[in-house]
Amino acid sequence: MKTNIVLLASVFVLLTACSGGLNQAPLRNLPAPVQRFNVATGPTAAPPLAPVPDFGSIPAPADNPVTQGKVELGFRLWFEPRLSAGNRMTCATCHNHTMGFSNAQVNAAGVTGVRGDRNVPTIYGAVHQRESFWDGRAKTLEIQALGPIENPIEMNESIPNVLKKLENVPYYQQKFKEVFGTGPSAEGIAKAMASFERALTMAPTPYERFQKGETTAMNEAQQRGMRTFFSGRGRCFMCHQGQAFTNQLYVNIGVGMDKANPDLGRFNVTKMPWDRGSFKTPTLLNISQTAPYMHDGSIDTLQDVVEHYNKGGIKNEALDPRIVPLNLSESEKTELVAFLRALSAPDNLRALGKLPGIHLRQDHIEAMVSGRVLRSPE
Repeated sequence: MKTNIVLLASVFVLLTACSGGLNQAPLRNLPAPVQRFNVATGPTAAPPLAPVPDFGSIPAPADNPVTQGKVELGFRLWFEPRLSAGNRMTCATCHNHTMGFSNAQVNAAGVTGVRGDRNVPTIYGAVHQRESFWDGRAKTLEIQALGPIENPIEMNESIPNVLKKLENVPYYQQKFKEVFGTGPSAEGIAKAMASFERALTMAPTPYERFQKGETTAMNEAQQRGMRTFFSGRGRCFMCHQGQAFTNQLYVNIGVGMDKANPDLGRFNVTKMPWDRGSFKTPTLLNISQTAPYMHDGSIDTLQDVVEHYNKGGIKNEALDPRIVPLNLSESEKTELVAFLRALSAPDNLRALGKLPGIHLRQDHIEAMVSGRVLRSPE
């Protein structure tokens, strides 16, 4: 405890000295896990997995509290190809859990082979999320859950067809009735999927463990990167703050705005001129696993992300005034990347897969969470 207090006090002094009156974001504990990669020494021993959370303690809307039954149903639906046309893909096809719940590609192809024009966002930190999608067009996780099903360049299916298919599966007939008191329904799909996403948690990250006094959880380079991140010199904390390292707001950092017909992002939703080219500030949880980066997947590495901010983004008439050249040294940029890697940790997907109400053989679940999604697991 004493170490933790000294650390927080030191960072506060640093912020006060460097920020020139900027709004300060205190270091906060995150719901994240254990380090998989040590920047100084290389791969480390496999850390323990995150456990199943106390469902009753998970923040959720009043009309959709998280329950074990909903999470079990949501787990099954996440890996269910019947949600797509021709039963050809699942949520995990694009949000691949072996790739940070993204897909390691610039964008993703749907069932017809047509690709979208935006990068696949991770679902880590979904429990802390307000609006969904890069442009925030879905006000809740429940609304977001149904969007990809009917999107013609994603799953390209209709909700009525999905319900017919689910009604023919005894598990879904019984589980929807058990959880919601009805047969398969659009509302039930949305609530179960949102509950699964909220229940997906992480073990403590090296950063969180360091905050709690485990002085060896981050190496010296990561500690220096942390101080730059939370300083008026690095300015990262101005947007990346809170439990998921995002302020949930929309920012124009210039990405894509030098194209002939740029994606205008949030402007397409609000039609407000100040939203031109603005996109939601993404979470940094498990950021080391979710390359490539930015809404269009145009930046390949964390080093390149840091360099983008260091040069002051890409100039355009709507560029956020907080995006200015940082003039960081090479060592400061390297240390920032080291710190970003300390925000990663294992999730609890395998633990959730052991819930008894999923009703799949354990070898089927292991196949799923290893990245081999089964077409017909029943």
